Amino acid sequence: MAENVTLTYKGHPLVRHGNDIYYGAPEDPYVVYMQILGSEKKNGIDTANRVQVMLLSNAEGLNLMERIVRVSEKNSLYSALDIGSIWYEKALLESAK
Repeated sequence: MAENVTLTYKGHPLVRHGNDIYYGAPEDPYVVYMQILGSEKKNGIDTANRVQVMLLSNAEGLNLMERIVRVSEKNSLYSALDIGSIWYEKALLESAK
């Protein structure tokens, strides 16, 4: 029987579906969305070289453009995840005040 394993990064859920990556819990007020825009082969492995990262509000009743809090484009998945996790943590702290 296969186990349902949830990946985490710094204690928060990390879910990938194709070129889309979501970081954060869906019930939190914010979530980070990353989209891999480009990749290149390095040592036979596809490696992301263009990643768009967005901090999105989970507030109901807003369209996608209104939900975008911050946007950036990074040249690696690690850089995108790093800045996304910083934005996410700061947004959660601000929303808890």
